[in-house]
This record gives sequence, structure tokens and C-alpha cells, in this order.
Amino acid sequence: MQLRYAFRLYPDAAQQAALARAFGCARVVFNDAVRAREDARKAGQPFPTAGQLSRKLITEAKRTAERSWLGEVSAVVLQQSLRDAEKAYRNFFASLKGTRKGPKLGAPRLKSRKDTRQSIRFTANARWSITGQGRLNLPKIGAVKVKWSRTLPATPTSVTVIKDAAGRFFASFVIDTDPAADHARMPETDRTIGIDLGLTHFAVLSDGTKIDSPRFLRRAEKKLKKAQRELSRKEKGSRNRAKARLKVARAHAAVADARREFHHQLSTKLICENQGIAVEDLPVAGLARTKLAKSVHDAGWSSFISMLEYKAARYGRSLVKIGRFEPTSQTCSTCGAVDGPKPLNVREWTCTACGAVHDRDTNAAINVKTAAGLAVSACGALVRPGAIPAQREETGSHGLPAGNRAA
Repeated sequence: MQLRYAFRLYPDAAQQAALARAFGCARVVFNDAVRAREDARKAGQPFPTAGQLSRKLITEAKRTAERSWLGEVSAVVLQQSLRDAEKAYRNFFASLKGTRKGPKLGAPRLKSRKDTRQSIRFTANARWSITGQGRLNLPKIGAVKVKWSRTLPATPTSVTVIKDAAGRFFASFVIDTDPAADHARMPETDRTIGIDLGLTHFAVLSDGTKIDSPRFLRRAEKKLKKAQRELSRKEKGSRNRAKARLKVARAHAAVADARREFHHQLSTKLICENQGIAVEDLPVAGLARTKLAKSVHDAGWSSFISMLEYKAARYGRSLVKIGRFEPTSQTCSTCGAVDGPKPLNVREWTCTACGAVHDRDTNAAINVKTAAGLAVSACGALVRPGAIPAQREETGSHGLPAGNRAA
């Protein structure tokens, strides 16, 4: 399995200028590739191949006066930008044919220099390295200071340098994990758990444990509203507006980082303590179109379930998703009688068949566990997701400083 480990970068002024050039060159090559394909489509000609685009947009373009500045950055960065364009077109065509899962994708669009997120990628061919002093040495950029929050478990295969909307720089390393070592870190246990996700409580477990919802966005709303008001009063195109926009971005980044940290800590704890985990496949996209939209987005259920998926696959745990139409809140966990739907303000109810008194969320969590088949045995066949994409990070939020542990 491939995972991403993200660490905060602190480039100096000269390195920031070099990174800005690299971001710009990568963006120009991507846009040139999109234009070349669009021109070929309009002319009714076959799409140029990756080799033709590389020769025309990089090798030959460097010899011209208009694109001579492409030679100021690493050629690997430009090649990877072309690969990103190729991948975007492959995904678009696969979406048209219906062979790609998920929502329909549109055709690749031109990138703007005003995009809030910029990134470049260095593979092993770029000959980047980690110095003995713990700095990240990038070609034509220099040795950039890194805040190591943990050690890298293996040698990275590539590194992506990212600048986010808040103006922060990160290095995202792709690591190939060792399945045997990962399974050894998590000894098997006979515990199983069912999870009922909600808004009042973020998660209620089948053993009766209730985990309060931190509501990071709601708690930061006052600060966010003030920052947004200040931004709206600034003149468009002014430097003061750029400063105000950065304040808004930093406030939102703090909320997102706190939520991601909470998800990682809770998902890791559940994976460590339980051999089998059952969750409900919630219709998050549908719930996000209701009056509860802000609270649903603030909870971040999809992100939390995704973390459970890849961590269960990594450490040899069982993760079972039950259907969203399973009547977990209507069924008595004691006798199995279906008592009908109930409004959200009903938090406790008495079963009309057996007289058992149920807490709504705890009863639902027990039914989730039963519906997943985990109530009988925890050591059944592992239920794993398909191909797991490289996650942005394993634990922590962007590798926030926790000490100077060089890789």
C-alpha cells in the first residue's frame, strides 16, 4: 500500500522565489498540453502523443525566446506536469465511457496563476535527497528546511511540494509500506464494534461509548465571519485585500487541520482496539443538500470513513459497510422487532414488542454491528476495499511540529 507523509516546509525568500518559478513553469506546460489537444480536436486530427508533446512543449520550447525560462527549473517537474495532463484526459474519457467510478468528470481546463493551491512533483529521476542536517534538497531550488514531526518508515519514491491557500509549504512523500510489518504492529484481538455516526455525538459505539462532536467550524464561526467581513470591505486587486484573503484562508486551514487531526486520532484508536468494525454507508452528498448541510460538512463523515478504510486494509482489520436503507434506528436490538420511523427529537424509545428501553444512537450502533455480521465472530474473512490511493498523510494534520526527528 502507498501512503503519503506530509511535513511542513520553511523555504527562505530565495527558495520561495525558485518554487514560484517552478509552479509557474509546471502550470504553463500543463496549459500548453491542454491547448495542443484542444487544437487537435477542433482540427479533427488525432491527439498528439505524450512523446510528441514532451518534445514540442519542453525540449523545443526551451530553445525559443518565448519559453527559454523553462530551463530554469528541473525538467522532471515539467515532465510530471505533462503526465498530470495525460492522466486528466484519461480520467475524462473513462468517465465518458462509464468505466470510472464516481461523479462525471469534465474535460481538463486551463490552470490559473491565481489558483489557491500550487504543486510540483519530483520523482527519483530528479535526484532530490534528504541531507544529513535533515533538509530537503530539491534540484534548482536548494536545501529547504523541514519540520520533521515523525520518522519516515521507508525510503520515499517521490515527493510533491505543495503551497496551500494559506501560503504554507508542505512536502508530501509517497511511501510503500510493508504489509508484514504493519500487521505485526497490530496484534489480533477478539473485539468488534459497531459505529453510529451522528451530529449531536460524532460517533456512538455499540458498547455504549459516546464521542462528542467537536464542531470545529461552529466554534470558529465568529472568527471566520469577522475575517470574511474584513475581506469584503477591501478593494479588489489591492494589497490589503490579498492580506485579508490570506487571513480567511488561514482561519479555514486551522479548522480543517483540527478536524483532520481529530479524525486521525479517533480512527487510529478504533483500529487499534477492534478486529472488526461496522459502519453505515451514509448518503453524505444527499444530506449536504438539506438544512443540516453545514453541520454535515463540519462533521466530515466521508473523510473519517475513508481513514478507517485504508487503516483497516493496512493493519489487517475487518471493515464492513452496511446499506444506508437498513432500519437501524427503527429496529429493537433486543428482540428484532421493527418499531417504525421516529423523528429526530426522539432520543429514547420503548419497544412495543418486548418493552425494552433503548437509547436511540446506542441501539442503532448495536444494529449496525449485528447487520454487518460482527456480533457473532470477529475473526471472519477480512473485508477490504479495492485499490487504496495514496493518502495525503497517515496521522496528524500536515505534520504539525511535534519535535525535531529527522528522517
